[in-house]
Amino acid sequence: MPDNQDSVNRRDFMVKTAVVTGALGAAREMFAKPAKAAATGKVIGANDRINVGIIGVGGRGSYLAGQYATIGERTGACKIVAVADVYEKRKRQAAEKHKCDGYLDYREIINRADIDAVVVATPDHWHAPIALEALDHGKDVYLEKPMCHTIEEARHLSQTVKETKRVLQVGSQTTSALQWHLAKKYIADGAIGKMIMSQGSYHRNSKEGEWNWPIDEGAGPDGKDENYIDWKMWLGKAPKRAFDADRFFRFRKYWDYSGGIATDLFFHVVAPLNICWSEPQFPSKVSASGGIYIFKDEREVPDTFHLMAEFPQGHSLVLTSTMANSHHIPGLIRGHEGTIVMVDHGMFEGRTDHITLLPERRVIDDAYKAKFGDDVETRIPVEQKNEMVTHITNFLDCMRTREKPTLDVDTGFHAQVTISMAVQSYREGRVLYWDDKNQKVVNKPVKA
Repeated sequence: MPDNQDSVNRRDFMVKTAVVTGALGAAREMFAKPAKAAATGKVIGANDRINVGIIGVGGRGSYLAGQYATIGERTGACKIVAVADVYEKRKRQAAEKHKCDGYLDYREIINRADIDAVVVATPDHWHAPIALEALDHGKDVYLEKPMCHTIEEARHLSQTVKETKRVLQVGSQTTSALQWHLAKKYIADGAIGKMIMSQGSYHRNSKEGEWNWPIDEGAGPDGKDENYIDWKMWLGKAPKRAFDADRFFRFRKYWDYSGGIATDLFFHVVAPLNICWSEPQFPSKVSASGGIYIFKDEREVPDTFHLMAEFPQGHSLVLTSTMANSHHIPGLIRGHEGTIVMVDHGMFEGRTDHITLLPERRVIDDAYKAKFGDDVETRIPVEQKNEMVTHITNFLDCMRTREKPTLDVDTGFHAQVTISMAVQSYREGRVLYWDDKNQKVVNKPVKA
C-alpha cells in the first residue's frame, strides 16, 4: 500500500477514535495539518531533563511511575510532571506521591508543550489511540505491552512512527535481557544451522495470576470524591455497556479490552524470539487452541491457551500456557545443526546467567569446532542486569540520540500480528493466514 494512502487511512482511523472519545474537534484540527506538522517535539540535549507524563496509574502504571521516578532521582535524566487516570483515587494518589499534576483526562497531558515523553499503561484497548495521538503531538512514547489491541492498530502505529520520526519503545522489559541478543549472535554465526522451531511457555497458578485483582467497593461512575470513575472515557471505542466493576478492575478477563494470555503474557515470549531470529518475522499461518478448564467465573478469555505458527522462512513456533499449573517448558530454538536454550527454567521474564548451546553430535567437525568448540553442551555466560531499568534507560537514551530502541515499533508489530492472529484463530475456531503484501489476515494460504 502506498505511504500516502496508508497515512490517509491512519487518520481516518484516528478520527473515528476521536469521535468515540468526544475529541472530534481536536482531531479535525490536528488532521487538517500536513502529515508531519504535528511531530515537532523539541530536540533533547545530552544533559536535558526529560519531562514525563504517565497515562494510566493502576498497578502497572504505578510501578512504571516508580521506576521512572527512581531513575530520575538517581541520574537527573527524567522527571514525572503529570499523571492521568479515569479513576479519581488512583489519579490523586499518584499525583500526591510524585508531587506532580494529576488529570482525569489523558488529553491534558498530551496537549502540554512541556511534556517530552508519554508512558501509556492503560488497558490494552486504549494503547493505540493514546499512543497515536501522542505521536502526532510530537511526544515520544513508552507503550506498555501488548503494543495494542488489534492488528490494524499495530500497522497504524508502525506507519505513524515512520511519519512523525518519534521514538516508541514497547514496554516488554524482557527484551532488554542479554540472553536474546547473545542467542541472536550465535544463531547468526551458524551455531544451530538452519532454524527449524522455536518453543516457549508461560505458566502460573494463582488467583491474582488469573487477573482477579481486588475490586474497590463503592468505586464507579456514581462514586463520590475519590470513588469516581469516568466509565464512559474508560470504555472508549469498546462496546457501550453499564458499569461493571469486574470489567474495570479485571479487564484482562474480557475480549473487549484484552486478548487474555496471548496478549498479556505471550507478548513477553514472541517479542524476544523475534529478537533472537535473524530479523523480526511475520507468520504465514497461525492456529490456536485451549479453553476455560478451571476458572469458570465471569471470564471470557481461556485459562489454557496454545499457539502454533508457521513462518515463510521455513520454521515454526510452538507456545503453550495455562493459568492453572505453574511448571514451564524450556525456552529454546532448534536448528538442523544444534539447539540454543535461552531459558532452561522456561520463565521468559525470569533471569538467567547463561544460555546453552547443544550442537547435534554429527555436525561437530573441524570447521564447527573452530568456531564453537567440540563440547556437546556449552554453557555461555550471560551478564545479569535489571531489565526494567535497562529498558527504560534505553528509551530515555534513544530520545536523545534518536536511535531505534530495543523493542521498537516494527519488532512489536511483528510480535503483535502473531499473537493477535492466535486470538482470532481461537475465537473463530479456524486456521488463519497472513497476506504480507497487503498486511492483513486472510482465510486461505497466500500464493508465493
